[in-house]
Amino acid sequence: MPIDAARALAAAPRTAVLTWSRKDVQLYHLSIGAGIPATDPGELRYTLESRLHVLPSFATVAGGGEPGVIAGLSAPGVDVDLASVLHGGQRLVAHRPLPVEGRATATSRITAVYDKGSAAVLVHRTEVADADGPLWTDEARIFVRGAGGWGGERGPSAGQAPPDGPPDRVLDLPLREDQALLYRLNGDLNPLHADPGFAARAGFGRPVLHGLCTYGATLKAVVDTVLGGEVDRVRACTARFAGVAYPGETLRVRLWATDGTRTAATVTAPERDDAPVLADTVVEHL
Repeated sequence: MPIDAARALAAAPRTAVLTWSRKDVQLYHLSIGAGIPATDPGELRYTLESRLHVLPSFATVAGGGEPGVIAGLSAPGVDVDLASVLHGGQRLVAHRPLPVEGRATATSRITAVYDKGSAAVLVHRTEVADADGPLWTDEARIFVRGAGGWGGERGPSAGQAPPDGPPDRVLDLPLREDQALLYRLNGDLNPLHADPGFAARAGFGRPVLHGLCTYGATLKAVVDTVLGGEVDRVRACTARFAGVAYPGETLRVRLWATDGTRTAATVTAPERDDAPVLADTVVEHL
């Protein structure tokens, strides 16, 4: 069996030291689409070092090390083909505002393994703290095709209907043709996002955009349009990767302000008949 659930769950947590600088934050912001128009004061808070604020989703790449999906696949008891792996979902909880420069310790482990029949889902959780205390908690859901069927716990069901009624806002976010190549510079070097041959082996016609790039772009859209650009108001962001986006496409983001502390979103690809990209997306905020 490619996944030994008992061994993966019993493995000791792993720790790593993360460090990042203002340049890392700026690169991340640019890689998810910030900086257009370049002189817009709202964009300068993401790109100009003297005004820099950190979008909380930067936490998913901070330190430039292995992203949660790749780290989860290197856990004891997990031996799978990378071409069979998809990022299934992400939840990030920001315990306090992220500093523009930092040094912190990350502690991570597999916290759940679910048997979906034709696939397995691994949950990889990372807790990050610096000298002043907890900074963020990051949880990645890793979908492994062909790795299920051993009779394990099925886990929670995915899929929720979007809120009733028309969205409060609809935004179209154009993607650069080189968006995935730029985003890779944050540290996620999965060849699925750059190598046409590898993408074909994984069942895609061409390299796909990182799900976490779409995740970050969507969170930025919520911050800019609902929260007045105040990144420190974000408390958590949860999303399910319901499909893929391709560099050069457009992301259509629909937002529902469900109450004063939660904004729901869906993301689709209008060029492909509104094919789903992100679903079950909720930003929790002040």
